[in-house]
Amino acid sequence: MAVDPKFARPKRYPAPEFPPRRIARFTRMPPAVFPVVLGLLGMGLAARRLLVGTALEGLVEAVLGAILGLWLFAALAMSAKIARRPAVLMQDLRVLPGRAGMAASTMAGMAAALVLAPYEPVVALGLLWVSLVLHEVLAAALIWVMVTTPGEARQITPAWHLSFVGFIVGALAAVPLEQLWLAEWLLWVMIPVAVAIWAVSAVQLVRRIPPAPLRPMLAIHLAPAALFVTVAVSLGHFELANGFALVALGIAAALLIGLRWVLAAGFSALWGSFTFPLAAFASALLAVGGVWYWLGVAMAIAAVIAVPMIAFRVLKMWATGALAGKTNAAEA
Repeated sequence: MAVDPKFARPKRYPAPEFPPRRIARFTRMPPAVFPVVLGLLGMGLAARRLLVGTALEGLVEAVLGAILGLWLFAALAMSAKIARRPAVLMQDLRVLPGRAGMAASTMAGMAAALVLAPYEPVVALGLLWVSLVLHEVLAAALIWVMVTTPGEARQITPAWHLSFVGFIVGALAAVPLEQLWLAEWLLWVMIPVAVAIWAVSAVQLVRRIPPAPLRPMLAIHLAPAALFVTVAVSLGHFELANGFALVALGIAAALLIGLRWVLAAGFSALWGSFTFPLAAFASALLAVGGVWYWLGVAMAIAAVIAVPMIAFRVLKMWATGALAGKTNAAEA
């Protein structure tokens, strides 16, 4: 017999904790902080390439040292979160900002190895290999997550470049560390993977317009082409470098033409997707030189202006705790 709502017993709720439970430090560390950390490292490396041998070289190295400290702090914070509850890694990989952020974390480790290479080659080589292995573990974990989640989560996104082509950053560090075989292997293995992601993404873009909040991630498509240029130059494959420079220029031009459309949703943590591709594009143009050099100078100046501005806003959200909520970071 139905009970009159007037006489129904009210639902019981647990009493509030007093004093309130304190959340342990770093238990909700947001992976979304790593794309801007990677972008800052890329910006510093582009500035190093531009200003080597000038009076500003020492300043650039000091800035790179500071960025390296930021990366180390973020990496330790994420390590503490995963150590507290390892299953949190799989939860973070179920959301797009988490996937991109976790891939960027190990790519940043490879970039950090490149920063350290002139000073501590043994440490840099160890960091390179650790970062490559961890990136492979993350890629395997992401494949498992996609296999065990609904079809929508399996859709190819620009973030796939970070997870499955991000190894190419390791090739940049491998060259000065005299691991040329590794750089060659990574270059030739990553090219077909990137081309496949570009092809599928182009078909998806024609069939379905991405929602406005996710459009900034389209900038990630620029990063592989730019990185292939820099690695190819360092290995002496100049024709390949010029070919990918044209590809990178085409992607950059498309992004510039559609910039208002890409930014239609306003600022969000996903603007971090612009930082590393812009810096990598600047480095690529400076590396290939010739007719590309002055455009590379302009892109490096643009990176030095834009990357810290975006990074500041994202890091501010991290400091206030807002970034974790806005990017659905899992809690350990």
